[in-house]
Amino acid sequence: MNSPKEIAVAYCAAGEAKAALSITKTFVLAIFAGIFIALAGVGATVAAATVENASLAKFLSACIFPAGLLMVLIAGSELFTGNCLLIIPVLNKRIKLRAMIRNLMTVILGNFVGAVLIAFLCSYGGVFALFGEAVARSVVSTAAAKCNIPFVQAVIKGVLCNFLVCLAVWMAFAAKTVGGKLAAIYLPILIFVVCGFEHNVANMYYIPAGLFTVSNSAYSSVSPAEGLTWGGFVVRNLIPVTIGNIIGGAGMVGAGYWAVYLNNKEK
Repeated sequence: MNSPKEIAVAYCAAGEAKAALSITKTFVLAIFAGIFIALAGVGATVAAATVENASLAKFLSACIFPAGLLMVLIAGSELFTGNCLLIIPVLNKRIKLRAMIRNLMTVILGNFVGAVLIAFLCSYGGVFALFGEAVARSVVSTAAAKCNIPFVQAVIKGVLCNFLVCLAVWMAFAAKTVGGKLAAIYLPILIFVVCGFEHNVANMYYIPAGLFTVSNSAYSSVSPAEGLTWGGFVVRNLIPVTIGNIIGGAGMVGAGYWAVYLNNKEK
């Protein structure tokens, strides 16, 4: 197992490789990451759709959702939330800040394309018709709830979420086997889902899935929900959650571990 100091050094090297990728390759890998996270979201929703006990339903969803980050790390892709750790090689002067910004902007667009694609395919492919449209109703209620979170709360939930996601990525760098990486990421991701924290890429699936479902006449048991609009998605959820994700990932985990393990300036 790699020590925390070794993790910091390894992530610097990985960050350099990420920053050196062309925009085209970065974008394609980001689409894959959006797809992986969205598919984990689909599985999490389906698993809990007919469970009446809300606590148990949340727990079942949380047990499924870590598959998304595992696919991101093992299959190879670019995820916005995890890439907030690029602040480490930036602070260590291994890459330029503009390289990090270029990467994050490219990645968030690719993540959006991949996540929305899965939302569209699952809605119009009839996936949400499972269990007498219980899945469709769950999809719409989840999307509406996310669009009605107060701005400051959305920021805070975004901070808490990406603190755990980036911690999971950091811990995965300690492991040298697939099983070890799964063990490292599983509990932090389970915790963020159980607690209802907000992940911007996951929401790029959850909210468009609700929007596509309410506009799809094939689902007779669902109806439009208050606040569930494309504008509400961007302004009331995506923007504040993304701000929080950056603070939690780059500002807390990334900058914090850089300060401890790589900042060698003498006072």
